[in-house]
Amino acid sequence: MAGAGAVPGEMTHQTLGPAGIVSHDTAPQSGIGDAPAGSTRTGLLAAGTLRVLSRLSASDIPSYIESHRAALDAMLVNPPRASDVAALWKLIDPRKQEALVKAAPHVIGNLEGIPYAVRGRANVRDLKQTMAETRENLSNESGKAERLTMKRTLDTLQNITKALARHDGVRRTLIGLDASSDARAAIVIGDLSRAHFISYLVPGMYMSVDEQIVDWAKVGQELYDSQTDWLRRLLGPRGSQATPGVATVAWIGYQTPELMNIGGLDLATQGANNLERSLEGLQSIRQNDPPYVSVFAHSYGSTAALLALQRHSVTIDALALLGSPGSDAQSVAQLSVRDGNVFVGQAPMDPIVHSAFFGSDPGAATYGAQKMGVAGGVDPITEKTLAGSSGHNEYFATGSESMRNLALIGIDMGELVMGGASAGSPTATTASGGSNRIEGSKH
Repeated sequence: MAGAGAVPGEMTHQTLGPAGIVSHDTAPQSGIGDAPAGSTRTGLLAAGTLRVLSRLSASDIPSYIESHRAALDAMLVNPPRASDVAALWKLIDPRKQEALVKAAPHVIGNLEGIPYAVRGRANVRDLKQTMAETRENLSNESGKAERLTMKRTLDTLQNITKALARHDGVRRTLIGLDASSDARAAIVIGDLSRAHFISYLVPGMYMSVDEQIVDWAKVGQELYDSQTDWLRRLLGPRGSQATPGVATVAWIGYQTPELMNIGGLDLATQGANNLERSLEGLQSIRQNDPPYVSVFAHSYGSTAALLALQRHSVTIDALALLGSPGSDAQSVAQLSVRDGNVFVGQAPMDPIVHSAFFGSDPGAATYGAQKMGVAGGVDPITEKTLAGSSGHNEYFATGSESMRNLALIGIDMGELVMGGASAGSPTATTASGGSNRIEGSKH
């Protein structure tokens, strides 16, 4: 099951079987029973395939999967709702769950709604299997072009393996893996199933898995470490008792553009779709214990995040846009961000800011976002000197004002952001004092 394949042809109703596990009174008469109303036909077929898998015995799962690879790949192209997957997974006994992980690791590892620890195990299994298969194929391949493709795939998988290595004992979990030519991956630093504060890092152009996943995971680690340090500092003596957990997601969940395809929105739409699904998956897993969720998006990735949040299908708690070319949303009010909690960072010499290339300028005063400083300065709380960001690609630099501010935004302490003011107004030079909302928040 290494690598997601193309969309297959339609499966037959006989393959899918009858009714499912969740009742939807308005479901269409599609031969798939109680599939979600409003789903696409491919989505309905995927839901049916999932239900069939849930009914098979553990011993029958491997042979079924071997015979229905295309149908399983289709589940990742047009997946069932994460909430339905989560509900169904809970009804599958542990022995059968383990059989599914072993027989279809690529599907289980990438299906939103399945617990993150399970997905992590499945994706590591898929990673190792794909590496072994690629090495074997490479040893038997004589064609130059084919060998180059295989070597690139192997390099990508090795870089993902390197990015998964623990740092300072903090767990890393691979919750997304696609080793195809336009590779995708998502690595969690921390525990996504328990963290009180969760931050997604969404990259812009030229951020490919094969070349940047190690560095992107490093940014996620630095953000994790900074957020943890700030929580301990702000909690004081209470910090030694029970510091709220954090998790960061180094997310390269879409094909980021290059110079030749940066002008259109096709890839941003792909990114929006996949980010939306990721957030829906988190919502389904944490519905009884919702965390504080932030999205930090750079450049073209900010456009993808804006497109996702304009749909109002998921709501997050904070959004930071860095070097953003905008979207067709004209104000914070048009985004699914609680309390309009949107920040904009704009570095000097960044040619993208104020371009409104995709329809709006998040840095304009009329947009309604809060400004976060990125130019550097002295931290008024720690008295440390912070580096400034310049141009389009220094927003995630180690020890920068930008990273300091992102860390605070991600733990619901936006009032301590340096340079905090309405975008378009003069930048403040110090952080304002603020009440500690870490304890007693709605999360």
